[in-house]
Amino acid sequence: MSNLQDQTAAPRKRLFIALMGFTCLMLVGLIFLAWWIPSKGLTNIHPDLPRYVGMIMAVLSGTAILGTVLLVLTTALGKDLFFTRFMRLMVIKFLLPVIEFVGKLLGLDRDRIRQSFIAMNNSLVISQKYRLRSDRILVLLPHCIQLFDCEIKVTGDINKCVLCGRCNVMGLVELGRKYGIDISVATGGTLARKVIVEKRPKLVLAVACERDLTSGIKDCYPLPVIGILNERPFGPCFNTLVNVQAIDEALQQILDIPKPV
Repeated sequence: MSNLQDQTAAPRKRLFIALMGFTCLMLVGLIFLAWWIPSKGLTNIHPDLPRYVGMIMAVLSGTAILGTVLLVLTTALGKDLFFTRFMRLMVIKFLLPVIEFVGKLLGLDRDRIRQSFIAMNNSLVISQKYRLRSDRILVLLPHCIQLFDCEIKVTGDINKCVLCGRCNVMGLVELGRKYGIDISVATGGTLARKVIVEKRPKLVLAVACERDLTSGIKDCYPLPVIGILNERPFGPCFNTLVNVQAIDEALQQILDIPKPV
């Protein structure tokens, strides 16, 4: 498995996998009850109707179980097995709201669930083994990554940074120059979407908090997004930090870098 998955995803995605398995069992139980409770009434309509309905319910249950198993294997092995893009759709659009609801019933912290979802999404994206040119990748940063009292605002152009080293922007500028990657700073979700529409990347590597990354991954689908959580030692949206090394490792896994001869 990749370094990014080992270091940033593996400890967290287990929660989402566990909740996904629990949700799957609940779904199978509900399907069984939906068949069993009205089965006598179905017999009155036609003696074979309960059997036909039971077969349909069994197919639905088997699909739910098979989908869960495939997701677990894909994230565990780091390989694109079957229908990975379709599974991302199911996780992002359908499973996540249900799992957040189940987690709330179990008293789990919502941000922990979101962290685990982001890790799961990263595993699914990385498993597809993208190899893209640098001009097809966009790194998207929140404006709070820059010190609030810095006089040189980099929202419009990160290369305005004077590389003083007081915040993580210097390391990110150097990373952008190293790989020739387009790095943009957005002040909010609306501007982030505008940048994505203008740049038209094939893949986005986004840095943000749990809430913004989760909503961004959902809004951008089917565009693949790798999420890197920021660090907030001074609270949300204020002088935040990011692990530049984690971004570097993620880029190495998706960039089409020529191998030395």
